[in-house]
Amino acid sequence: MNAQADTRAIRAYLLELQQSIVDALQAEDGKPFVHDAWTRSPGGRLEGDGISRLVEDGALIERGGCNFSHVRGQGLPPAATQRRPALAGAPFEALGVSLVLHPRNPYVPTVHLNVRMFAAQPAGQAPVVWFGGGMDLTPYYGFEEDAAHFHRACRAALAPFGAALHPRFKTWCDEYFFLPHRGEPRGVGGVFYDDFDELGLAQGVALTRAVGDAFLGAWLPIAQRRRHTPYGERERDFQAYRRGRYVEFNLVFDRGTLFGLQSGGRTESILMSMPPRAAWRYAWEPQAGTPEARLYSDFLRPRDWAAWSPATPIP
Repeated sequence: MNAQADTRAIRAYLLELQQSIVDALQAEDGKPFVHDAWTRSPGGRLEGDGISRLVEDGALIERGGCNFSHVRGQGLPPAATQRRPALAGAPFEALGVSLVLHPRNPYVPTVHLNVRMFAAQPAGQAPVVWFGGGMDLTPYYGFEEDAAHFHRACRAALAPFGAALHPRFKTWCDEYFFLPHRGEPRGVGGVFYDDFDELGLAQGVALTRAVGDAFLGAWLPIAQRRRHTPYGERERDFQAYRRGRYVEFNLVFDRGTLFGLQSGGRTESILMSMPPRAAWRYAWEPQAGTPEARLYSDFLRPRDWAAWSPATPIP
């Protein structure tokens, strides 16, 4: 396959992935997603097209989006060349699917998925292609069996590409989704990889498909298990407080958000990851011994979740 054929093939897969995820979520939530197709004409900073799919005020999902985009530009922005400075300013093509779900019930964790491919064309050189993506889980009230299920699904998705990949991508996720100014992780992690080309083009595409295809099996059983757990204003208030951390990370540190904004992407689609309700408090800490405090002591720290079992809990 040539590069153009590869792009067509992965575009077709990403559109299929977006549709399959939205179909499953609509069936679970009961409320249809808005379908918002957009195009960027040649001549601006970016050209290309995309489809934004969004639901708000659903029964399960208070706000969630699943976006597809395929854009081309004449100069890679800083967020995309952090580890590839030689490609700064090169013409590029980027396509991917990005998803964030903020559930209504505080006992259902927020979840993020992204799979993407970049291709740059530096002057006088062959195209440079790389991949990025992963998925991660952000609970408000932690359950060990939920974290273990999510991580085991991630591990199974990566298993065909070698046993070394999961622990590496798991650690990468723990290190990436970390708020240095707070000194805490965003959630319980999952897997993350970026600027990744070590497997070659064909296996890079296969890895992208494996991660994308694993998403529903990783998150949906958790949502089904927790969505009817009773909650009150206390839990909703803590959920809003922790969502504030999500906002901080996405607006300050997330490379995908920064790439979209720096490259002149579609702002409404880029910021669909923001929760509908968030809160901040000055110098607040949860009371010791509460479920809210247990999130910090037991969950917001790196752990080998895939190895967890009730009989041998991880210290």
